[in-house]
Amino acid sequence: MEQISKRFPGVTALAGVSLSCDRGEVLALVGENGAGKSTLMKILSGAYRPDAGRIVFKGREIQISSPAQAQQLGIAIIMQEFNLLPHLTVEENIWLGREPVKGYGVIDGRTMTARSHALIESLNVRLQPDQLVSDLSVAQRQFVEIAKALSLGADLIIMDEPSSTLTEHELDYLFRVIGELKQRGVAVIYISHRLGEVFHIADRATVLKDGALVGSRAIREVTQGDLVQMMVGRTLADTFPPRRGGERSPVLRVGGLSRRGVLHDISLEVRAGEIVGLAGLVGAGRTQLARAIFGADPIDGGTVELFGKAVRLRGPHDAVRAGMALIPEDRKLEGLIQLLSIRHNIGLPNLDMFRRFGFIRQRQEREACLQWFRQLDIRAAGPDQLAVSLSGGNQQKIVLAKWLVRHPGLIILDEPTRGIDVGAKAEIYRIMRQLADTGTAILMISSELPEILGMANRILVMREGRLTAELDGATATEESIMAAATGTAAERPVP
Repeated sequence: MEQISKRFPGVTALAGVSLSCDRGEVLALVGENGAGKSTLMKILSGAYRPDAGRIVFKGREIQISSPAQAQQLGIAIIMQEFNLLPHLTVEENIWLGREPVKGYGVIDGRTMTARSHALIESLNVRLQPDQLVSDLSVAQRQFVEIAKALSLGADLIIMDEPSSTLTEHELDYLFRVIGELKQRGVAVIYISHRLGEVFHIADRATVLKDGALVGSRAIREVTQGDLVQMMVGRTLADTFPPRRGGERSPVLRVGGLSRRGVLHDISLEVRAGEIVGLAGLVGAGRTQLARAIFGADPIDGGTVELFGKAVRLRGPHDAVRAGMALIPEDRKLEGLIQLLSIRHNIGLPNLDMFRRFGFIRQRQEREACLQWFRQLDIRAAGPDQLAVSLSGGNQQKIVLAKWLVRHPGLIILDEPTRGIDVGAKAEIYRIMRQLADTGTAILMISSELPEILGMANRILVMREGRLTAELDGATATEESIMAAATGTAAERPVP
């Protein structure tokens, strides 16, 4: 792609951007939200037409007028939201609209199954052509999309945030499949906010910022810090605000918390002004612990104290009234109503604060919304913009804002920066540090070890539903956290 430009009313989305990808190469396309990555890929996949520039594919200049034409040329895109029909089988999804037929236009089921088997075996994944897509895991659906792309004869596959909902095991499987695609000479453009993945799978990285090309570098020639500098104009060290010291009184105390088969005799505390990181492998029980503390899941035994007083939480409503807030792992499913406005999302869990004689005092609701809209620097046209139209970072700010209206003493953040870009992450970190500096206690669950190490005053490590170690955030390392998470080294028991 050479000197590609694209304008929309009032905004230049792309300004003379060039990009190249060779056969058998994995090119990472990175940049903050709004950098122009999606627009560039929509042009390459035929959804948009460029205003200027040219595309050369397999040695000849081409004009792509539609997604169907892009597929015919050998260009396939796998979107973050899968384009699959869950009530159909794997093979029906792979060949939808292109089913092999025999006499009188009847679908040739035997041929379709044989071709599907061949595609699946070529990827070396565990799928059966007759499985319903609704019965598949997220990773398996990803592989159906890849098989569908290969059935089109794709020489170039674009993957948009393919790992956003995968477990670590599933991610390893995806990387292996991408490696096999490389061996077959398929070019892959891999879009991701997770720089660790970029360094694991990509051969080269192209960086966009504000619709312009910053540069393209071989992965072996750069560090994560270099890419962050290119993406946001600041170093990796500037991403995490400095820690604050000082001992304060406990806000949360959990003693002997248990839930049969899930949590086992967990005791911990979080102090005012402190950020405690909760680390562990997928399935260690971190989210289940957060939900149990918040009253969202029942417990079989143990105690929860807030501000020195025992609390009995019959549900999240009790936790909210007691001064807790929970930012869930899946903000789109559990944190937002996407087709409501920013104002209504912020106001919804706080109607008791704005209600009088059965009516909502809309002026008071709007003032509270505007306060946090400005304070958190939510980038939108205004409070009445729909949440669905915002970037992941701004959606996460809305989820934070709706609880900050209540000034909670304890905030539990489950994967607070999942699916958002590097610049938005730095803003979330700044907000968290400001909250801690004003005395808010924060329990942060994260699968990103640099995030845990950069933000936490103390780090608690879980394995198989148990706390296995407590580490000082200032001296802990990725190795010490992983040792406690996997049981590969002697553990220091939690006091």
